[in-house]
Amino acid sequence: MDRKAIQAYAERIEAELKQNILPFWIRHTVDKKRGTFVGALTNDLVVDPSAARGALLTARILWTYSAAYRRYRDAAYLEMAHLAYADLANHFWDRDFGGFLWSIDAAGKPLKDRKQVYGQAFGIYALTEYHLATGLAEPLNQAMTIFSLLEKYARDPQAGGYLEAFSREWKPIEDMRLSAVDLNEPKSQNTHLHVMEAYSNLLRVRSDATVRQSQSELIDVMLNRILCKESSHLKLFFARDWTPKSDSISYGHDIEAGWLLLEAARALRDSALIAQLTPLVLKIADGTLAEGVDADGALFNEGGPEGITNSNKEWWPQAEAVVGFIEAYQLSGEERYLKAAFRCWDFIEKRLIDKKHGEWFRGVTREGTLLSDELKVSFWKCPYHNGRACMEAASRLRAIITTAGQH
Repeated sequence: MDRKAIQAYAERIEAELKQNILPFWIRHTVDKKRGTFVGALTNDLVVDPSAARGALLTARILWTYSAAYRRYRDAAYLEMAHLAYADLANHFWDRDFGGFLWSIDAAGKPLKDRKQVYGQAFGIYALTEYHLATGLAEPLNQAMTIFSLLEKYARDPQAGGYLEAFSREWKPIEDMRLSAVDLNEPKSQNTHLHVMEAYSNLLRVRSDATVRQSQSELIDVMLNRILCKESSHLKLFFARDWTPKSDSISYGHDIEAGWLLLEAARALRDSALIAQLTPLVLKIADGTLAEGVDADGALFNEGGPEGITNSNKEWWPQAEAVVGFIEAYQLSGEERYLKAAFRCWDFIEKRLIDKKHGEWFRGVTREGTLLSDELKVSFWKCPYHNGRACMEAASRLRAIITTAGQH
């Protein structure tokens, strides 16, 4: 493919990050009165001052601005990271039992004080990135504390993997659901994927034997319990003994898992594992491309054995698809993957970027109608998927150009 075309996409993608996404969150989501962040913001920028807030959103802000500061050294990004770290430490950190509370009300009182393992994973991911950005020891110490808590309480010593959720005191609970749309099962793909992602970042700064062993076992779980090798799809929910409890397919998670598995192997510096994963990651990309991508280049939300079950096109699967398909191109050199990434980016620019108020819409229907009831900022709508996609895509595309120039 033409190097100039690749360069043009790299520039467009990076401009989106630096001129839209990152300034938007600084401008519109900081609650200056409380020194925190708004919990909910509509597409036309109306704040809901009564909205509950989750540690998840603040952790994702912390990761995004720490990562952006590491790349660009913009003081405004560091200031945003400092604010997010203070918010996590002051409002969500459990000084009695360790880990992050799941949510607080608008006044800052605990709302759901449970320990959702998914939320702890994002805590580790964010704290380690903040440590990398600042060199501060305390965030890394906190990340290691959470790691130890997960290994002590959440890890399943019999069947392997990690359980979903616990009480504030790290005791078993009946309702483990991550959200209202999830099944109440003790294990899920989503939680394991993001614990793996978190442990990868932890390994980048603390490559001790315990973390390495846990990550190796987690990758094994992903490959032999969660990924269906015949279909190249991830199974989503499981009983404790790993009996699958759903036949739904999440195309965004499939393509995200491909590149995150490789990142996990790279964090372990395991060349044999990287070689083993490469054809598997390409198979995942092929399956996503064949079944999950619409004629306009965008990913559908979900499918099943009978075909597409949710044809909406939300922001985060598109973000992950751009990175996942670029990764597939880097592994294979096959241009169809790079074209798939660029077609998806074209869709993002056409349908998802809010050119009037900034940032990205949550999503659109297959027909292109805006999901107008969805918020621009919410418990789940964050700058991490699209911010990370822009950082990853721009740097990977530049690496492709550099490599091409050396031949």
